[in-house]
Amino acid sequence: MKVILLCDVKGQGKKDEVVNVSDGYARNFLFPQKKAIEATPAALNEIKGKEDSKKHKEAVELAAAQETAAKLEGIVIKFTRQAGADGRLYGSVTTKEIAEELEKQHKIVIDKRKIQSDVLKAFGSYALDVKLHVKVTGKLNVIISD
Repeated sequence: MKVILLCDVKGQGKKDEVVNVSDGYARNFLFPQKKAIEATPAALNEIKGKEDSKKHKEAVELAAAQETAAKLEGIVIKFTRQAGADGRLYGSVTTKEIAEELEKQHKIVIDKRKIQSDVLKAFGSYALDVKLHVKVTGKLNVIISD
């Protein structure tokens, strides 16, 4: 009997997979525990619709990430900080501050966790990676001066 799994079933398959199992296993275990439904044409069509919707959503997210990466290319964010005699900053420039300045100056909203950076504790120019999507990484320039 062909069934569509509603959750991962050990030894059978993953969620939303169509698998062939014995009739008794389906009727006595999978159906009563709501782990599967019968693979009718309507159910198969619904699964296909969900899959198409998921692919479309991923494509839209990828396009948005590529657009944001293109916007980030020429952007330079400047910070002015005080430092001690040896040139080290009294504090540091954090990813939270970088994300806030990016939103304030250029109206681009990026989560601080997506900015890949070590602690910036010295004057200079830094090129930071911004992980916008699994396949898209943007570059952001940060300048720290006194």
